[in-house]
Amino acid sequence: MNIVPDIMIAIDPEGPGGPDVLRAVERPVPRPGPGEVLVAVEAAGVNRPDVMQRMGLYPPPPGAPSIPGLEIAGTVVAAGEGVPSAMIGSRVCALVAGGGYAQFCLAPAGQCLPVPEVLTAVEAAAIPETFFTVWSNLFERAYAREGETVLVHGGTSGIGTTAIMLGKLFGLIVIVTAGSEEKCARARTIGAAHAINYRSRDFVEEVKRITAGRGADIVLDMIGGDYFSRNIACLADDGRHVSIAAQRGAKAEIALWDMMRRRLTLTGSTLRARSAEFKMLLRDEIVRNVWPDVEQGHLKPVIDSVFPLEQAAEAHRRMESGDHVGKIVLEVRCSKTSRAREGEKRDSRFRGNDGKKADSP
Repeated sequence: MNIVPDIMIAIDPEGPGGPDVLRAVERPVPRPGPGEVLVAVEAAGVNRPDVMQRMGLYPPPPGAPSIPGLEIAGTVVAAGEGVPSAMIGSRVCALVAGGGYAQFCLAPAGQCLPVPEVLTAVEAAAIPETFFTVWSNLFERAYAREGETVLVHGGTSGIGTTAIMLGKLFGLIVIVTAGSEEKCARARTIGAAHAINYRSRDFVEEVKRITAGRGADIVLDMIGGDYFSRNIACLADDGRHVSIAAQRGAKAEIALWDMMRRRLTLTGSTLRARSAEFKMLLRDEIVRNVWPDVEQGHLKPVIDSVFPLEQAAEAHRRMESGDHVGKIVLEVRCSKTSRAREGEKRDSRFRGNDGKKADSP
């Protein structure tokens, strides 16, 4: 029987600021409401929206906790009304609207995925946010089909590496951009068909060259701003442009006649504020279409580095440096329900996807 304490350790900034506002504090352990489970967190993914929230640029949606963190993995220790009691004691990873940087976190039961034995908690925590985002935007909004070509910016980010792996799994030809030859090489190792160093080559010209002048069927864009018109130039006739972030600005211009003449589709979405019902439908699609490959060990997230929860500030500095490849994860080592099966204790030094320690930068 799990005994749930009244107080937990969490990262809950008093206000916006730099990474130093991410300090460990004590907070009451939340109690699950109808349709919710309480998860003893073993690991939590770090994502770009967490950085934006910390800076005061992306406030939590109504009802979400001020504690950052959009994805977690751990053990269910309590359940609210309407949740099968069989979920208690199960290992899950979950997409949440916030609260992940803590020892305990609430999650809608319908947004939980079972964690198979082939995944560590760190790997499981690195899955929900990017898998849900890429599935929703690349396969639902952009209607990606086998054999199509997709251009993905930020090819070595969490979103980028996930788009590479899911794209390859479903027969897409994935072209990515990255900021160095080393990152381009890593992207190709992960599964990208082509990788363009945007610092030394014009990605519009390169996409045209790679596709023999036709262009990409889909652009999955998290950059925005001045990239938008260049993305449009990359698209083939009947191409689809999907915006999922705007790191270089939220305003752009488009030539409407060109869009109409070439029958282009412009779309985009944000996930955090969508309803629990929508996210549950996404979960169900991922379980049907993607999870069998996860369970068989064929599909694992790329892990860049792992930090203790108390070093969330260092994790954010790592993300803001832009040097990471894949996911950055916080490990919660002080939860009494943490499973011994995770093996050796991790420290804050960087680990590659093979789990070996690497030199700190």
